[in-house]
Amino acid sequence: MKDKKALKTNLIFAGVLLAAALALFALLQLRPSGGTALLTFGEDGKTMEIPLDKDARYDVDTGIYTIHLEVKDGAIAFVDSPCPDHLCEGYGWLSRQDDWAACLPARANVVVMSEGG
Repeated sequence: MKDKKALKTNLIFAGVLLAAALALFALLQLRPSGGTALLTFGEDGKTMEIPLDKDARYDVDTGIYTIHLEVKDGAIAFVDSPCPDHLCEGYGWLSRQDDWAACLPARANVVVMSEGG
């Protein structure tokens, strides 16, 4: 009798966990697309607004190096950096508001301005 009650409690608990996991997964999949990132580069601080809702690759001459940025699945990242240390590539994919990365040798930084609406 005690084992059946414990089994029933465990099954209910597992069902609640599964339902919560499915709800979280659906929420993440259905979040709004869009958003923008702002690239600031070069000695004179030029800026470029980059939309995050369309996958693309951007090759930008900063006057020092040509940096390579990629937008994929609503996120942006430095890829194939020509700078000597490649630290900017280590920031990974940026997708949330105020996420940022910089390539100091190229005098470039990118910040996610909005996640979409």
